[in-house]
Formats: sequence, C-alpha cells, structure tokens
Amino acid sequence: MNKCPGADLRSITAEDLTCPSCGARVELFSDEQKRRCPKCGSRVIREATPMCAAWCDAARECLGAERYEQLVGSGKLDSVPDKVPED
Repeated sequence: MNKCPGADLRSITAEDLTCPSCGARVELFSDEQKRRCPKCGSRVIREATPMCAAWCDAARECLGAERYEQLVGSGKLDSVPDKVPED
C-alpha cells in the first residue's frame, strides 16, 4: 500500500471557532470536524468536513495535477501552494 505523501502531521493547521453556547474560543485543527468546548463542554462543529487536499501541501502530488486543477477550478478547493524545499 502506498503511503500518503502528505502524512507528515507538521502540515496540519489550526483554526479558531466560536462556541455557539458560551462564545468561548475553540481551536480546531484542519484534520478535525468537531471538538468539545473547553469552557462549557458543548460540541463545536465545523460547517463542512475538511478534505485533506484543502490543507495538505502534497495535494497536487496525491490527487494528480489534472484532478487537483479540476477541484481548484470548481471552487471546491483553494489552491495549496507547493511546499518550498528546506535548505
């Protein structure tokens, strides 16, 4: 079985959402759909389930250039910048 080229967890990003029950800040990571509010325990749910291709630097490589461009062109996916090689 092939390994996902984006499996490096260092490419995950964080987003702050607001708890609908108490207004507290709840941090959700790009690979999560929901999390409990640390203040009141209510569930905070992201509007849409994230596609890994929406945040992964390896999306173009993983999906293939043609499929990647189709998703970007349809607006289902923002363009993910190519990863800059480290020195």
